[in-house]
Amino acid sequence: MIITSLLDTDLYKFTMMQVVLHHFPASQVQYRFKCRNPGVQLAPFVAEIQDEIRGLCRLGFSEAELGYLRSMRFIKSDFVDFLGLFRLNEKYITVTPLPNGEIDISIQGPWLHVILFEIPVLAIVNEVYFRHASTMPSFTQARQRLQDKIVQLRGDGLAELKIADYGTRRRYSKAWHEEVLRTLVAQLGSGSQGQFAGTSNVLFAMQLGLTPLGTMAHEYLQACQALGPRLRDSQVFGFEMWAKEYRGDLGIALSDVYGMDAFLRDFDMYFCKLFDGARHDSGDPFQWGERLLAHYKKNRVDPLTKVLIFSDGLTVPRTIALYQQFRGRCLLAFGIGTNLTNDMGDPPLHVPLQIVIKMIRCNGQPVAKLSDSPGKNMCEDEKYVGYLRQVFEIETAP
Repeated sequence: MIITSLLDTDLYKFTMMQVVLHHFPASQVQYRFKCRNPGVQLAPFVAEIQDEIRGLCRLGFSEAELGYLRSMRFIKSDFVDFLGLFRLNEKYITVTPLPNGEIDISIQGPWLHVILFEIPVLAIVNEVYFRHASTMPSFTQARQRLQDKIVQLRGDGLAELKIADYGTRRRYSKAWHEEVLRTLVAQLGSGSQGQFAGTSNVLFAMQLGLTPLGTMAHEYLQACQALGPRLRDSQVFGFEMWAKEYRGDLGIALSDVYGMDAFLRDFDMYFCKLFDGARHDSGDPFQWGERLLAHYKKNRVDPLTKVLIFSDGLTVPRTIALYQQFRGRCLLAFGIGTNLTNDMGDPPLHVPLQIVIKMIRCNGQPVAKLSDSPGKNMCEDEKYVGYLRQVFEIETAP
């Protein structure tokens, strides 16, 4: 089976799941799959994907895995006890072939019981698809590409530049993902003395002795549209509930659920001081960084004490350019995904899948994100999107 451990997922799934257990245990949600690559034929592989999902739903957490989660300072004992009883349930997920050769994946059920589907299911779709790709990649070429990245990262003046792996969901395969991580650890070094800061993948963090990284994802702030007292205050509500749960830990705010303008309106002096920093995931990262640094200064916060995390489709050259622009002006972190774990060759011989699973409803109501990259928006109710734009005073067209 592709997925052999429920830890083979991103850390932020567990940090959000803990918030759900403690504050929103009765919430009902729906997610929908989308492939942004036009014309990709996934329907022939539905049976294989379904079989892999059945295997996923047979997994539980081992005592060693529970012990590893319990060792994290921000994971609470009652949550680990709950995970000791946890299984994913196949009844909450359907995979359906469509007439055009694409597939529909729908996940619907209690948020607490379906939140862990997203990352392993995306990894399954990727690996199944690339198992059957008409042209096999050249691992010699892929390894050379990885070496080229490492050489660039070890360039003059870049000793303080640290990168992290955010590539689980779109990896070429689990085995290749592990090889990439072991190569980065061996050649860049890990921990405080190395340039490889860690990984979002909890299983590999445990197995390789790396730092697991992650805080919140878009789905958390999207769900707050249905869970908070008032739609206009949903972003503030999300940040406040996060702070209530973690008491200053895991203090990285996601900035692009409603776009940067709306984020800065809500991210007032209180949040500027309370949160350790913010993560960029759409729009121009250079403009985003400059605006955030100016916002900190406006709110009398020293940017040198705050972290800017960049994670939107990064390549190594773009990472280096961002580092050179912002070094010495703030703390920096970079999460690289597909470009690390699925850079196997040039198009058209190899094209990574741009696939996502996004929350579209919570407690029967539509939810959406209005990112600074319109292609990343996903909602099935255009009237709701229009209303959301009006409420958050977002003028540009999607």
